[in-house]
Amino acid sequence: MRGLMQSSSINLVSLLEHASRWHGNQEVVSNTVEGGMHRQTYRETWQRTAQLGNALAELGVKKGDRIGTMAWNTYRHLESWFAIMGRGAVAHTLNPRLFPEQLIYIVNHAEDQIILVDLTFVPLIQALADKLPTLKHVIVMTGPEHMPDDLPDNWHCYESLLEGRAQSCEWEQVDGDDASSLCYTSGTTGNPKGVLYSHISNVLHAYGATSKDAMNVGSADRVMMVVPMFHANSWGLAFGLPMVGARMVMPGPHMDGASMAAMLNDERCNFAAAVPTVWSMLLDHLRSTGGSLPDLKEVVIGGSAAPRSMIEAFDKEFDVAVLHAWGMTEMSPLGTVNRVSGSMPLPAGPDEAYDLSCKQGRVPFGVDMEIVDDDHNTLPHDGQTFGRLLVRGPWIVERYYGETESALDENGWFDTGDIATIDEYGFMNITDRAKDVIKSGGEWISSADLENAAIAHPDVALAACIGATHPKWDERPVLLVQMAEGKNLDAGSILTLLAEQFARWQLPDAILPVDSIPLTATGKIDKKPLRAEYQNYLLDNPS
Repeated sequence: MRGLMQSSSINLVSLLEHASRWHGNQEVVSNTVEGGMHRQTYRETWQRTAQLGNALAELGVKKGDRIGTMAWNTYRHLESWFAIMGRGAVAHTLNPRLFPEQLIYIVNHAEDQIILVDLTFVPLIQALADKLPTLKHVIVMTGPEHMPDDLPDNWHCYESLLEGRAQSCEWEQVDGDDASSLCYTSGTTGNPKGVLYSHISNVLHAYGATSKDAMNVGSADRVMMVVPMFHANSWGLAFGLPMVGARMVMPGPHMDGASMAAMLNDERCNFAAAVPTVWSMLLDHLRSTGGSLPDLKEVVIGGSAAPRSMIEAFDKEFDVAVLHAWGMTEMSPLGTVNRVSGSMPLPAGPDEAYDLSCKQGRVPFGVDMEIVDDDHNTLPHDGQTFGRLLVRGPWIVERYYGETESALDENGWFDTGDIATIDEYGFMNITDRAKDVIKSGGEWISSADLENAAIAHPDVALAACIGATHPKWDERPVLLVQMAEGKNLDAGSILTLLAEQFARWQLPDAILPVDSIPLTATGKIDKKPLRAEYQNYLLDNPS
């Protein structure tokens, strides 16, 4: 027997329509690429999105076409997303920090027909265009006064395309399972893989991400969406914020500490989301200038583990609570958020609270997770036993774009590649990536824990720990550190700090300075070049 309720197609553009209809005067604020602040309401955003939707139809965009975007977080990028998806096409975000070879691969793999590009990245697309055989049009996201000279005829000005067009649009009717958007993994090993989201999966994810036990945002909130829209759909915020009618504040390309502090305070943002490297720049700026954050109440930190020192700094110095979050491109990306459960005893004091905040947190409804050993036996949720982290749910990948084989095991679980513990209250804590865990004499050592502890040293800017080959123990940890500006390595003081938290056998056999720690296109530590250089360090330098 089927239920007797109304049914309708689920097109993500309806989220923006809702924002326009019921939160029409709420602002969308952007720090623009051209320079200066831009403000418009959700109602105006909806009207401009319709104009772009009509322009895309005239350019021949059809249901299912893949349309690329290479842009910062601004009002035009937001309009582009909803116009593309509203037309039933697939919005394919392009990460400009990828190597050119990777960009060529993913554009051609996706068969993008059109690319919408910010002024910043026009030279990059120009350099690649001859290697992109499916590319028919490029739309430069600016006004005619800023358009570069001598562009080909199939390069169009965004604002000129919108001019004079109707502010209403006949949007495509889609099934909820139709494709809406496409993101590629950062491709730290091999070619990037495409994750093809659906309209319904993104809607469900938006509900989960904005829920009270997750990010807990609503129409009264002023949210600075720092996490780029080309990082796993901006962690779902580009969908969730219009859904709840929150004020959207977007920094464009201006993510330095000074610009961030000014925008957070000028717009009185009470909530913000970004990766740790961005927050480091903000904290450095505030400390050097004596600045404050009077309106900011919570920040979400994801993308890579939030160091305890950063969590403490936000709380003690600026009275801002940190929400540690975790997820993956394959998970849309939200997996867990660190909010205290009502069924658990409250932390006994600040130290216990900080310890808890360092964990990645609990799942919302829509995500299930488990830990298993190498033989796929389920492991206990005791907070001590660690194993391979598996996940499943309606916004988690089933297979990669263009592939025929499922990415799931026989029980429907997706292996995240992380090693983690889960405690009795459901708090998950990642101890390492499976490929990064150090196996020393049959025991596992967490490289992530050593890195986070080392970053707490005041002279250390970044740290990366690798498992170097050892003649007796198979692997031993070697810690590579990038020193803060003007500081020199004092390995002894770093070792003393680590010895307060780790057993002697877990301590690194060597602590070495490096000029810089390499990062991936999504701001995570890239250990491949470090392993290539230091894998045999202990063999070449026996103690």
